[in-house]
Formats: sequence, structure tokens, C-alpha cells
Amino acid sequence: MSTGTATFRGPRPRRIGRAPGIDYGDLDAYLGYLLRRAQLAAFENFFQATAGARVTPPRFTALVILEANPGITQSLLGAALGTARSGATLLTNWLVERGYAQRRHRPDDARVWGLYLTARGAALLDRLRPRIRQRERALVSRLSGRERALLTRLLTKLAG
Repeated sequence: MSTGTATFRGPRPRRIGRAPGIDYGDLDAYLGYLLRRAQLAAFENFFQATAGARVTPPRFTALVILEANPGITQSLLGAALGTARSGATLLTNWLVERGYAQRRHRPDDARVWGLYLTARGAALLDRLRPRIRQRERALVSRLSGRERALLTRLLTKLAG
């Protein structure tokens, strides 16, 4: 695949709904199944918030990490995202080709390339963040403040 012609990947994940007349057995007893259902709901929510921006959750995560860590290496970005080296390269190329990030020599070591968010990347984050936050508030509106705090704490603990 040529990085210059990278396209938006495949069909978006969809919420796992409850089909009428289907017995789901003991699936709801499996934490992984429930987490996956919740993840798909969150992803669908994310894609609705970012419609037209062609930004996936990993791309958004990378932009936020670049903003918070100017000069981060591609390897460290990949580690933060939990992706393989090749995936970090494809993601970095996508960001650079669209002008959201740039590779520059780091001031502390000119042998090392660092990744920096550009003004265009910062503007994209500024445009997307309020939309994502608004959609996320709607997603978790079924939970009380205490439930949201507990869920966040528990998921953080499970994620390690």
C-alpha cells in the first residue's frame, strides 16, 4: 500500500445491538464481551462526532499525544499507542502527509527525529475536541456522576 494514497480504512465498527429473538446465552457474563460492546458504542459515538474529518481513534490519540509531547520519537509514539513499528510508521506518514505533524531533528540530539504537532494539527484538535466531548457526554448520560467516576477508575485499573 502506498502511503501517499492511503484511504480511510474499511467499514466503521458498529454497535452490537440486541437482535430480537436471539438468545445470547451467557455472553453478558463475560467482561470481554461487555467491554467490546461498550467499545463499539464509544467508537460509533466518536465517528459521529468526527464525521467528515477522516480521523480514527488512533489518529486522534496520536494527535493528542503529539500535542502533549512535542518531539516524541515515532517509536515512543507507537509504544504509547500499543502499535507495531510498521503501524506507527503508517500513522506518522498519514499525519505528516496531511500537514498535521512534522518530523524535525530534536534540539537535544540532532541524530534523532522528533514528531511535532503543526498549527494545522492543533486546529484540527481544537475543532474536534468539543464535538467529541459533547458526544461523549451524551453517551455517558445514562450514568450518574458517581457511576462515571467509578467506571473510569475501574477501567483505568483494568487497563493497567
